[in-house]
Amino acid sequence: LALHPLQVLLNPDRQDEKINSYIRMARQSGWMPTFPAINGDMHAMNGNHSAAMILDSWNKGIRGFDLEEAYRHLKKTILYETKLPWVKGDATVLDEFYDKNGYFPGLRKGETETVPQVHSFEKRQSVAVTLASCYDDWCMSQIAKILGKNEDYEFFIKRSLNYRNLFNTETGFYHPKDSEGKWIEPFDYRFDGGMGARDYYDENNGWTYIWQPYHAFDDLISMMGGKENFDRKLDQLFTEGLGRSKWQYYSTMPDATGNVGQFVMGNEPSMHIPYLYNLAGKPWKTQKRVRMLLNTWFRNDLMGIPGDEDGGGLSAFYVFSAMGFYPVTPGIPEYQTGSPLFNQIRIHLSNGRTFTIRAEKNSEFNKYVRSATLNGKPFEGTKLTHSEILDGGTLVFRMDSRPLVNAGD
Repeated sequence: LALHPLQVLLNPDRQDEKINSYIRMARQSGWMPTFPAINGDMHAMNGNHSAAMILDSWNKGIRGFDLEEAYRHLKKTILYETKLPWVKGDATVLDEFYDKNGYFPGLRKGETETVPQVHSFEKRQSVAVTLASCYDDWCMSQIAKILGKNEDYEFFIKRSLNYRNLFNTETGFYHPKDSEGKWIEPFDYRFDGGMGARDYYDENNGWTYIWQPYHAFDDLISMMGGKENFDRKLDQLFTEGLGRSKWQYYSTMPDATGNVGQFVMGNEPSMHIPYLYNLAGKPWKTQKRVRMLLNTWFRNDLMGIPGDEDGGGLSAFYVFSAMGFYPVTPGIPEYQTGSPLFNQIRIHLSNGRTFTIRAEKNSEFNKYVRSATLNGKPFEGTKLTHSEILDGGTLVFRMDSRPLVNAGD
């Protein structure tokens, strides 16, 4: 969810070709691929974020493909292919349960798996699957809206709210439920779920999965009780200890690398999280966190990249963040601003224009934005639209060593 938006910005013609390849694969296989490889669709991880890639591309002006056909393949896949991670084929009893109850059920600790299609290592990932499916359904609702399919829009937008079924208001976490609708308790959000927490999450623990789905941050803030609580929870994410020695921690969470507290820089589900401080009205915290992460975990030495590159995901995070903005919700043609790493960056756009980002008085210590202008006019807030970039021009950040604490109020 970082690589595709970066390609949309830098190589839109190639993105058109890629989407047409996805559509061609869907014609041949009957399913819209979600994780295509040289040997076919791997159906890896969870969710079918092809919907997000297609929506994001369309809303950013990439139109060299048949959206109606893409939607038809996506709809069949999302409604009738199983949501089970790393499993290909028709929907299972777990998918039928999801359609009826609005969440993927988890097993209690020690309970034996009874659904034969569940991958023996990847497990059910019940919370992660639910959250990913909600985002996919939101993407589907937006494509349906573009195509004038009002009934489909209503159907998918309602399903996109299913994350509420797993939000535990007492703890402020997305919490697994069993097939009877009861919370699985007692529960440790740091370590429960087996290897990589895959019984309930995926490669990361419950702390990482608080900050989803990508389309519902305003609702998440509301469910947490407001921006102050949201801000405090973000602070706690970055300061909460591992809870075990790092050797014990990595023995069960080997993919959750690049840690800052419970935050995981080395795995894709975390990449948008530092930018969420903007939504809490604390952009100076986004600026602080992003600059620290770039300087700590992306260095030109043996440290290199802090986790599995996964085909360009972490590099895309670095490129976006070094430029000073990031696509928090692919599908919405806008970005959240951060703290640019370089004094000047030029993006040579496919339309022949150039978008320049300048950071005046930028340094290791001057990482905070005091003010900004876009094409000579005051740039207020933290939202940069894709169309503003495509129009070309210059975005100037005036940097300072002192945070503008009330900038988002």
